[in-house]
Amino acid sequence: MPTKLIVMGVAGCGKSSLGAALAQRLGVPLIEGDDFHSPASRDKMGRGVALDDADRASWLDRLGEELRRHESGAVLTCSALKQAYRQRLRQAEPRLRFVYLRIDPELAYQRVSARQGGHFFQPSLVASQFATLESPEGETGVFTVDAILGTPEQAGRVTDWIASESP
Repeated sequence: MPTKLIVMGVAGCGKSSLGAALAQRLGVPLIEGDDFHSPASRDKMGRGVALDDADRASWLDRLGEELRRHESGAVLTCSALKQAYRQRLRQAEPRLRFVYLRIDPELAYQRVSARQGGHFFQPSLVASQFATLESPEGETGVFTVDAILGTPEQAGRVTDWIASESP
């Protein structure tokens, strides 16, 4: 059974780092969700304006298509902040599993503020991500990892969870 996994959480939680580590361990491609934002959405976030449900709808559809395209499995990084967003992705890929990187607002803000290289996501938007976040804890197919842990430990915990969930 191919592994299709979304590493989710607010900006600054470490989705890209954990996603890359998991993709390597699982031998599947990494899909960076940020790469699929429209130019208009990137511009909006670059100006410090939070995306709304309408902005995210076509993005989520593109991500669902990308997951379906990777028949042999993939790891996708995606904020997936609302239950409705996660449900939309599950409709595209019913056996989808989520890894939720839980982080506190202060640490997330520090990490986003420290980013190098002109990332389009502005630190001022971190608060809006927490305001939008509907915790996935308790949903079927979701594993929570503390974002404060190092990436190797996070990846180990996730791969143990995947192994325990596999038939």
